[in-house]
Amino acid sequence: MKNIFLVGMPSSGKTTLGKRLARHLAYRFVDTDKLIIQEENGRSINSIFQTDGEAYFREVESRVLHTIQPGSQLVVATGGGMPCFHGNMEYIKASGFSIFLDVAPEQLLERMLRHRLDDRPLFNRQDPTLLENLRQKYADRRFYYTQADLIIPGETVVDELSKQIEKYL
Repeated sequence: MKNIFLVGMPSSGKTTLGKRLARHLAYRFVDTDKLIIQEENGRSINSIFQTDGEAYFREVESRVLHTIQPGSQLVVATGGGMPCFHGNMEYIKASGFSIFLDVAPEQLLERMLRHRLDDRPLFNRQDPTLLENLRQKYADRRFYYTQADLIIPGETVVDELSKQIEKYL
C-alpha cells in the first residue's frame, strides 16, 4: 500500500487529520518535524532555525524525507515548507499519494492564535503583520501544494477523505 503524504501550510490540520487517517486505515503515522528533531538529537525546529538557519534546516528536512521508503503504509504529515525545497514534492509524489489540505490564510491565523506558536519559526504570534505573512507564504507555496494528487478543504473529515482516496491506494 502506498504512503500518504499530507502537505499544506502550518496549522492546516496535517497532524490532526493524519493521526486520524492513519488509525482509520491501519497505517502508521509519522510527523516529519518529529523525525527532524530525532535526527538533530532532540533540538527543536526553532533551535535549528536560530542556530543554523533555514538553509541548513531545509537540508535536514530533505534528508529526513528521503529516509521514508515507498510502500511503508505510512501517513506522513510534512512540514509546511517541505514540498517547496530540494525537489521534495517530486520525491513525495514518487513515493506515495499526496494530499494538499487547502486552508485559507484567515483560517490558519485563527488556528495559530488558538494554539502554541513556539514550534513555528517563520510565524510569530505577536507580529501585527502575521495575516499578511500567511497570505504571502500561502501564495508562494501554492504552486508546490497544488501538485498534490488530491486537493481537499482543511475541514474534511476522515470518513470522507478515506472514501476519496480508496481508489488510489
